[in-house]
Amino acid sequence: MSKKFDVVIGNPPYQDELIGDNETKRPPMYHLFMDAAFEISKQTVLVTPARFLSNAGQTPRSWNQKILADEHLRVALFAPESSDIFPGTDIDGGIVVTYRDATRTIGPIGHHSHVPPALKEFIVTNVSAPSLATTITEHPCSWRPQVFADHPDLKGRIPASSGLRLKTNTFKRMAEVCLASEPDDGHSYVQILGRLNGKRATRWVRRDYLETPDVVDAFKVIIASADGAAAQSGRVLGMPSVAAPGTGFTQTYLAIGQFDSKAEAEACAKYVTTKFARAMLSALKANSKHNSAIRWNYVPMQDFGPDSDIDWSRSVPQIDQQLYAKYTLDPAAISFIETEIEALA
Repeated sequence: MSKKFDVVIGNPPYQDELIGDNETKRPPMYHLFMDAAFEISKQTVLVTPARFLSNAGQTPRSWNQKILADEHLRVALFAPESSDIFPGTDIDGGIVVTYRDATRTIGPIGHHSHVPPALKEFIVTNVSAPSLATTITEHPCSWRPQVFADHPDLKGRIPASSGLRLKTNTFKRMAEVCLASEPDDGHSYVQILGRLNGKRATRWVRRDYLETPDVVDAFKVIIASADGAAAQSGRVLGMPSVAAPGTGFTQTYLAIGQFDSKAEAEACAKYVTTKFARAMLSALKANSKHNSAIRWNYVPMQDFGPDSDIDWSRSVPQIDQQLYAKYTLDPAAISFIETEIEALA
């Protein structure tokens, strides 16, 4: 005998077990509970992660599209910062409370973001286009067993719950193998960007002590993984920098792109400082401090090579004008970007 409920109210489990030591790769579960709740009840109120609202995260794209097109579903509350709903939590993409009533048409959600009306048409039109988010490396180097074989006393420095990635406190916790200068000892080293005593710092780590993603040996654009430049400030993003091959980074930073040439990386750095790119970023960043890949979902991909339709040798303001023309932004959208988004020095 099947069970039927008048109303389902819940906060379902969000993720399944870890895949390896990477807590960001826990498969989502909440979408399965949403489907089950919709089957057994005509009315549901559920609190879940909000990533699906921008067709992002690890929930299946087909499921995202189905939910966003559901005429019986609406957003009751959206909190870009999960700590506003659950103090002490940090759920990327924020939290959403959804309400579904199978007896009424109250949706669909369609497109959801904090983007102002002036930019909404552009984003809705381009939401399925390739985005810069696909080029971002969020989870950099991790420790290999060799470091603990050579330095057994270091193993106890890393709590089992934190995994082996190079965390924000790596330079202090693993000081014996994070060296201030590159030794001439016959070993190959990787220069690691991180923070120490509240300041940006670099340290040298033996390559055979690290698992390194391909981006380490390419040119890339480095940005802070979190900063105070929320959308409301008008800055949206801090100043990026270009890093050369042989450079890794702790969780303090993210990398954009994986380039063969310094010129391409410099073009990408110019792009992310444009008012246009930062306005698109602000649509999902809202008041969040995080710069994670999900926030870049509406920032269009560009060709940063010599055959690009954008002349990257121009100044950033001139590049903005090229981007406005490329995407045929209307005067209201251009006025919003130029007025509300601060220039980066």
